[in-house]
Amino acid sequence: MMNPRLRFAEELVTGDIGKEIFALATKIFPICRRITGNGVRQTLSQIGTHVALDTYEVPTGTKVFDWTIPREWNIRDAYIKDSRGEKVVDFTRSNLHVVSYSVPVHKHVPLAELSQHVHTLPGQPDPPCRFSRTTR
Repeated sequence: MMNPRLRFAEELVTGDIGKEIFALATKIFPICRRITGNGVRQTLSQIGTHVALDTYEVPTGTKVFDWTIPREWNIRDAYIKDSRGEKVVDFTRSNLHVVSYSVPVHKHVPLAELSQHVHTLPGQPDPPCRFSRTTR
């Protein structure tokens, strides 16, 4: 099912080139892209099907002006489950649910500890939350 915002944007696009660009944007939007890694390769590959594109890989640790190329960060899955075992945060639903270069954690933690590692928008209303205050 297409996101309603994307459907609205698609309706605004007219002409073949607009539809082609929208189709490409729809295809690459969900790809998890960070500054390095497989998501960047996937995105460039998709763009390369529409325009001539030369890509080059630069090894981790290479100095480029005042910057050093970081290690690749590729994520396969990430989630947070509530006390009933239901996923309440899920990378597969939105790649924005994970901060780039996060490290894997496999443990049960109290809500107070988890809250220290979760980023939110303080001015926004609290979403429904099913976390219990007790953990195993």
